[in-house]
Formats: sequence, structure tokens, C-alpha cells
Amino acid sequence: MAGFERRKNRRLELNSRLVLKRLDQADAASEEIAIEVVDVSKTGLGFYCTIPLEIGAVYEAFLTIWTKEVIHAFVEIVRIEKEEDAFKYGGIFIGMPEMDAARIEIYDTVKQNQ
Repeated sequence: MAGFERRKNRRLELNSRLVLKRLDQADAASEEIAIEVVDVSKTGLGFYCTIPLEIGAVYEAFLTIWTKEVIHAFVEIVRIEKEEDAFKYGGIFIGMPEMDAARIEIYDTVKQNQ
């Protein structure tokens, strides 16, 4: 079904960056990985990264939003697409506080009314 939208919420495009740390491996190094966020909604995000990640892996994320505030979240990787020189990922937020989800939703409302 071409054009079928599976997302529960409308996605927003933000020029922002995240730093992720792998949480589901006890012996994993806490390496920080810079990524480029291409869209975000109150339930998840899409981003590009040059480092391979795994579906089902959970990472700690620090999302810098348009207000320069930092939202602390946990992201589970649910989609991976290989592109020329990077990977495009889709992730869902795990346990994001409603207050942080509301910040993203408020931005969406303002953007739609512009």
C-alpha cells in the first residue's frame, strides 16, 4: 500500500543532534555517537548515523530541541535503511515523560499555524 502512514503522530523536521549511548549491554562502552535528526514526533524520531546500530537496541539519548533545551530520552531502534554513506534509523521513545512529549507536540502546533 503505497503512501500508507504507520506513524501514530505527525513527524516534525528539526535541525538538531543527538548523542546516544548503548544501554542494553552491561559491558558496552559508553561511546557517544553524534547523529543527525531528520524528523521527530512525540513518540519517536528518524535520524542518520554513519555507525551501524542494531534493531531492538536501546540507547540513552540527549535530544537538543529548537529551544536549546535538552530532552533526556531512551530510544529503541525499530527501523534501519542503508543509504550511500550512512544509515537512516527510526526509533521510538521508551518511557518519555509526558512533559517532554508535550514540548515536541507544542512545537508541532506552532509550526502548523505559521
